[in-house]
Amino acid sequence: MRLHDFRAELRLPLPPEELFPVFADAGNLDVLTPPWLHFRILTPGPFELRAGSIIDCRIRVRGLPLRWRTLIAEWAPPHRFVDVRMHGPFRRWVHTHTFEEREDGTVVRDRVQSAVPLGLCLHRRFVRPDLDRIFTFRRDALEARFGVKR
Repeated sequence: MRLHDFRAELRLPLPPEELFPVFADAGNLDVLTPPWLHFRILTPGPFELRAGSIIDCRIRVRGLPLRWRTLIAEWAPPHRFVDVRMHGPFRRWVHTHTFEEREDGTVVRDRVQSAVPLGLCLHRRFVRPDLDRIFTFRRDALEARFGVKR
């Protein structure tokens, strides 16, 4: 199983203590996820994210409806959390979110380690371009929310 490593980085003008709660609120996933994924949380709410939390979702990828179950494997507010795919279209999915404080705000980093059936061919043709689009959407949504000008 070949692992693929995707990374994204964003600077926001708030300290981690003010940013982390945005990510800790599962209700914000709707705002941070592109509409073309038709993302919907199936887990009854409200619920608190913490280590051990499990979230069931439904998404639509390239027209194909998929269920996704995520485990919050690590929870270290306000600097880090990790979600891991328990069930879904990937063989492996580990998404590490980090929040590094700087003088002018916070560097938000995402690292996604993934493996897909059919390996490199499927990753290059579909997964990597979709990840680029998803994280560009998320960056734009966060910058708009916090008034970042490009």
